[in-house]
Amino acid sequence: MQPQIEAFFDDATGTVSYVVFDQPGGHCAVVDSVLDYDPKSGRTRPQSADRIVAFVQRQALTVQWILETHAHADHLSAAHYLRGKLGGKIAIGASITQVQKVFNKVFHLEPGFHPDGSQFDHLLHDNDVFDIGQLKARALAVPGHTPACMAYQVGDAVFVGDTLFMPDVGTARCDFPGGSAHTLYQSVRRLLALPPETRLFMCHDYPPDGRTPTWMCTVADQRERNIHVRDGVSEEAFVELRTRRDAGLDMPVLILPAVQVNIRAGAMPPPEDNGVRYLKVPLNTL
Repeated sequence: MQPQIEAFFDDATGTVSYVVFDQPGGHCAVVDSVLDYDPKSGRTRPQSADRIVAFVQRQALTVQWILETHAHADHLSAAHYLRGKLGGKIAIGASITQVQKVFNKVFHLEPGFHPDGSQFDHLLHDNDVFDIGQLKARALAVPGHTPACMAYQVGDAVFVGDTLFMPDVGTARCDFPGGSAHTLYQSVRRLLALPPETRLFMCHDYPPDGRTPTWMCTVADQRERNIHVRDGVSEEAFVELRTRRDAGLDMPVLILPAVQVNIRAGAMPPPEDNGVRYLKVPLNTL
């Protein structure tokens, strides 16, 4: 059985979320959900997540998994919200603990925050196999963008997170804590060693002028046309290109609120004694 896939594109962050399911009335996983956040007011809204809720309910699906490919720096995860609405287990790669340890220090989080991955329901390791109803899924460790990046293979489809973008956009940055262009290159080559007809589903699209957003291509497409890592590009050439590009990039607009929430599996920090929850802005740190 091949997966059925419904995509949800968020214009504000360029993020693509997915519902992967075996059949209507069956079981599903949600991949890389988005909680809307206004950085001017600090307000969150579940509008994007509610589109997923509505689809799941229309299809009469039972949510088994709410999957994160990594702790995103460009949007807040709606995993916690969706679990409350739909159930399911929130899962991420086991190396999330490395990311938590770094940002626990950056944000000087409360004593009750433990960088052990316990905020998630399940930590996945490389090549772990799990069920989505009648579908078999496999976790593929693809570090480089972050140490905890995980892709998910379901039938002929792979949800690659930020490891790859569409061929005319290239690859993700590697200058976050624990990132490595050398490691990303090896992760990309692992994905591109899959059968050429394998469908790859991106977590983001930032289309060049004149192209509408799109988020699926094949391994063959990437090997032929990816502007950073197509066949014939050596590891040394990629590392030089990626390092030069990263040096000129600004920090993502939502990195400070996003990381604080996403290392908590989409939950907000605990309220302070006045009942209000706060996100921190460390000065002169990043």
